[in-house]
Amino acid sequence: MMGGHHAACGAAAWVAVTSTAPYTLGIYPVSDVGVITGAIVCAGAALLPDADHHSGTIAHSLPPVSEGVANLVETISGGHRRGTHSILGIAVFTALAWLAGLVTYESDTFGTVAVGAGVVAILLVAFALKALKLTRGGKLGPWIGSITIAVLVALLAPEEWNWLPVAVGLGVTVHIIGDVMTTGGCPLLWPITFKAPRWVRRTNVLNDIWRPGGNFALPVLGNAGSVREWLFLIPVTAYAVAGVVWSLLTQMGLDTSGTYTLLVSSFGV
Repeated sequence: MMGGHHAACGAAAWVAVTSTAPYTLGIYPVSDVGVITGAIVCAGAALLPDADHHSGTIAHSLPPVSEGVANLVETISGGHRRGTHSILGIAVFTALAWLAGLVTYESDTFGTVAVGAGVVAILLVAFALKALKLTRGGKLGPWIGSITIAVLVALLAPEEWNWLPVAVGLGVTVHIIGDVMTTGGCPLLWPITFKAPRWVRRTNVLNDIWRPGGNFALPVLGNAGSVREWLFLIPVTAYAVAGVVWSLLTQMGLDTSGTYTLLVSSFGV
């Protein structure tokens, strides 16, 4: 799945899980500020598994830091679409986000400042902005955009960083699911790899699910960047945007629930 599509899926997943707007699950409800900012952070987290590629798009999203992170992740994970695209990868990324949240600084002016979470968020926001083509070339622009969003969260709702591990775990999980839905699949049980035997490689359908190298796939979207993938992402992106706009309007004081109820009654739905 393409980078921008991963980001959109991450944002949509965050809206579905955290928002209490209509057509959402609301199983981990957060404030409206949390829905808005978390959608951006989760979009960035949905790109984390591809930090295993030193020449990938997000490796250049926040130079020179993102380049160093990509080189490190690629070395530890064994290369592109290996360790970071596994169940173990989900656990490790989530644990690192939780550990980062423990790094705080006590300030007389601002109280407890979540330094670690803020640093992680800056990187994730940079990933999201780059994948969604909201930042251009150059080194200064991505830093300004990412730091601005992280500072706004810290000042407006510093307690919001409590959801960072959830956003990271959800984003990484959504990324892996997205890649499983393409022909390449993912090595879910890495570092254990079960390569497909010859009889599987010769069996139609089964060889699409159990890939020769041991990856697991349910390739309903076909190859990455296919027409099917683009069609799938149209409603996903619309859902994410609608959820963020709902929270934004609510935060601005609009009676979104009342307005929605009135509209539903008017149309007799």
